[in-house]
Amino acid sequence: MLRRSATNIAEIASRTQIPDDVDRGRMVLAGTAESAGEPFGRCSRRDAMPNRPTRLPVLARSSALLFAALTAAACSGPSPSASASMAPSSSPTAGSTGNPIPSTGPTVGAIEHATGATDVVLRLEQGGGFVALEFLATQAPSFTLFGNGVIVFQQAPTVFPQPDANGVVKAIPWRTAKLDEGQIQELLAFALGQGGLGTARESYIAGGIADAPDTIFTIGAGGVDKTVTVNALGMDTQAGPDTVARAAFATLAARLQDFDRGGTIDSDVYHADRSRGILSERDAAAGVPILDWPWPAIKPADFLAGANDGSGTGGPTVPHRTMTADEVAALTLSGIEGGVQGVTIRGPDGKVYSFATRPLLVDETE
Repeated sequence: MLRRSATNIAEIASRTQIPDDVDRGRMVLAGTAESAGEPFGRCSRRDAMPNRPTRLPVLARSSALLFAALTAAACSGPSPSASASMAPSSSPTAGSTGNPIPSTGPTVGAIEHATGATDVVLRLEQGGGFVALEFLATQAPSFTLFGNGVIVFQQAPTVFPQPDANGVVKAIPWRTAKLDEGQIQELLAFALGQGGLGTARESYIAGGIADAPDTIFTIGAGGVDKTVTVNALGMDTQAGPDTVARAAFATLAARLQDFDRGGTIDSDVYHADRSRGILSERDAAAGVPILDWPWPAIKPADFLAGANDGSGTGGPTVPHRTMTADEVAALTLSGIEGGVQGVTIRGPDGKVYSFATRPLLVDETE
């Protein structure tokens, strides 16, 4: 397989003419093509999900042609081994409408990428800014594409979750689905080309806004392996030398942050087998109920803070612990698949704590 450099990708993108009839593809739920139709949305399931087909959003025309150009270029070189990757479906699954993107041959495609279930191929997350420490500790990537085609994403909220009468905030559940190789290739071509990551430098922070969040892109595909950090994306007030690049990043972020087009693209709730639990001491508040400590085998001292030296060693700098699904369920709170904040608990030491949790992705350890 020919490796296409970031420069070559950008050159192809700049020469691309936009066609008028780019077709759509299918996106199927995470799980195997052979899985039978299992009950949809059962919170108790941790394994296979329904294999229901759906259709992707309208694909960006320029990136679709970029994909075709990259595929044609790769076909002139040595053929990669098909055994190193995952074969996409060659025909629509039962219940689908329209025609899927046809198989283009090698499943790794013109844009090389890892194919493991824990390999991060494309990720979008936000960090920093002046927010509460508990919020920082529960921040998570809003979109991740793994090497095997599984995506996990947070839906763009129309209304942000609000605290209930007890001060508890239940986060919007994450969603998951699975892309075939043609859809992976289209998305990577979009990210590297029109999305600007192919030619981006690693930092766009200088001259930024101190209290504004950073938007962080991670890409590992097509010979490009880097993290791009952009401060105050979408807050530009005047033109500058990075205006074009920042506009490209904003285009990519907008697509990934609303990947399912407001919930119109079929997906399923993401059920994590592990979560990050955050524990912080607090004062009791009038009118706020205090739950009994629900974990007989866990002590407050088991929640450990990571190093506060900028190294990231040990995870978040607030006391935290990796929780199993059963340990989270011991809270006996419904609707917290996406995480929860503001749960007030009295510890076995008599102290009052605030507890928060957020799901862990398969590549995260704590």
